[in-house]
Amino acid sequence: MKLKQFALVGFGLLVATSAFAQQKAEDLIKTRQGAYKVIAWNVGRIKTNVEGQFNKDEVLKAATAIQALANSGLGALYAPGTDKGVGYHETAAKPEIFDPNNKKIGEVAGNFNKEANELAKVAAGGDKEAVKVQLGKLQQACKACHDDFRKEDHRH
Repeated sequence: MKLKQFALVGFGLLVATSAFAQQKAEDLIKTRQGAYKVIAWNVGRIKTNVEGQFNKDEVLKAATAIQALANSGLGALYAPGTDKGVGYHETAAKPEIFDPNNKKIGEVAGNFNKEANELAKVAAGGDKEAVKVQLGKLQQACKACHDDFRKEDHRH
């Protein structure tokens, strides 16, 4: 990961500490869980299109929504105190994601952003096969985070 990306992740966590310090941990956990539900819903929308009748406009809407959330500063939702607790359900985040010295989270988050940005770009082109390939790359980026930073017994 580039130093600039790592600095941005670190800055995002710093902003999270100050900007969200007054919010309840449960509210931040709910927002975090909700954001990932919206991402998953939009991934499903794209998957339905690449596996069936392809609608470029629908794919672009979904890809743009994913891109917006990926670039919204999701790291801020991992503020101190949100490592345990209940939002809509018990948090599935592993403690490792909250370790400020864990360089892997910056790499994983940076890759997710990169693949989300690329998906929006590819979706704008309207090529079904290219979207399918890029969706796979985005899903791999999601899986990389889930594998390292989400507990096995999570709920959807």
